[in-house]
Amino acid sequence: MFERELLKGSLGLMLMALVEQGPMYGYLIAKEIRALTDDVIDLKEGSLYPALHRLEKEGMIEGFWQRREDGVDRRYYRITAAGQAVLDERRAQWSRFSAAVSKVVSDAPSQ
Repeated sequence: MFERELLKGSLGLMLMALVEQGPMYGYLIAKEIRALTDDVIDLKEGSLYPALHRLEKEGMIEGFWQRREDGVDRRYYRITAAGQAVLDERRAQWSRFSAAVSKVVSDAPSQ
């Protein structure tokens, strides 16, 4: 498993990227992250929901209730216009950052 700090620094980016694709509810978000990362990242409720609530409070995503066919309400999340702008910038930052870190920690010799 990863150190908590590694996940903490990238969780918001991952969550916004997923809800950018369309509205999703919490369990589906966790399931998608697990599938997309080949089970490497397995979000627990204690990490997922506080992060979703923080993004919602910051105006990056918005939550809304939708009733399922069986009558149960489920909370969905979608990205906001402000969140989309932040996501675009964070993606660019992530690309630069991850490429730079990869150069430093690579097993390949420097010369």
